[in-house]
Amino acid sequence: MPPRRRDRRRLRDPSPPSSDARAPPSALGLRLTLLVPLLILVLVLAALGFSGLLSHSPPHSQTLQTTAHSVYERGLVKRDVSAREILSEHTRVSENRSQRNFANPVLAYVTPWNSKGYDMAKLFITKLTHVSPVWYDLKRLVLEGEHNFDAKWVSELQTNGSLVVPRIVLEALPAVLLFEKKQKAKAIDIIVSECRDKGYDGIVLESWSRWAIYGVLDDQELRYMALEFVKQLGEALHSVNSKSSSHHLELIYVIPAPRMQKLNNQDFGPKDLMHLADTVDGFSLMTYDFSGPQNPGPSAPLKWIHHSLAALLSAKGSSHSNSHSRMIFLGINFYGNDFLLSGGTYNLSLSFSSFLLT
Repeated sequence: MPPRRRDRRRLRDPSPPSSDARAPPSALGLRLTLLVPLLILVLVLAALGFSGLLSHSPPHSQTLQTTAHSVYERGLVKRDVSAREILSEHTRVSENRSQRNFANPVLAYVTPWNSKGYDMAKLFITKLTHVSPVWYDLKRLVLEGEHNFDAKWVSELQTNGSLVVPRIVLEALPAVLLFEKKQKAKAIDIIVSECRDKGYDGIVLESWSRWAIYGVLDDQELRYMALEFVKQLGEALHSVNSKSSSHHLELIYVIPAPRMQKLNNQDFGPKDLMHLADTVDGFSLMTYDFSGPQNPGPSAPLKWIHHSLAALLSAKGSSHSNSHSRMIFLGINFYGNDFLLSGGTYNLSLSFSSFLLT
């Protein structure tokens, strides 16, 4: 067993920086934390599987164990949960996996590089309304990732009542996708056809961060065209009925959490939400990866989550903030970061783990 690692990092204020003091860059990748500031919010649980350290294998058992007691009975649901408790308890789950303690929809991402996630999705299927396998990329109007498709696994999830909505990352060049009507229509047709052919219940679309890189979001006309593409995709999906349910195909859109107190062009704001609200079924808010190697710290501080939600739902003159809040899947990371600091010491930043599903 390796020696205990001491945390010598000074705590920092997790409040978003002001607009004239940009936050240091950090990975805006997929993953998440739990703390639901509003009861009406929808939850997202990502990267199903067992958590551990990034730089070293954890000195704790990774074999799933069952217990007759829930996380509430074991005293694990509290404000001051420790990293030690997470590491020692994350593989221990309640024998009663059929009871749901969260009434709103729950979306879980499952990644191909974490093979345990496929089994975890089936194990906790009664707690998940949506499952999103991270399978696809749309590049040069070619959908890559079809080899990941597992018909048996998808069927098992749908048979047990979950909707399967694979994630698609939009990698196609904006110049092709947004300006050329035929190419736009082709891209939408490719996505809808894949849902029909594979029997999916819709998709999770990720494109905002790519559009930010290409400068699309800095130009109002281009930004409008980008939002219109998402709307048209949503309308096309809604025109098709799901094979596994009585509803139309769904579109869930991935959006970044703002990094500053004042929103900038790269942020997805309340006006953007209003633009898409009628044709998108949900928004997957990336309230995770607040810290990174250049600025070690917590993965998803509560003050930052509060700010992100308040900024997104602050549309002036809108009477729909309550209904819009119900569309938001709040991101929760099921992993922790182990940072090696310059002094040779370690900082362990862990978030809630898979025992939360129990």
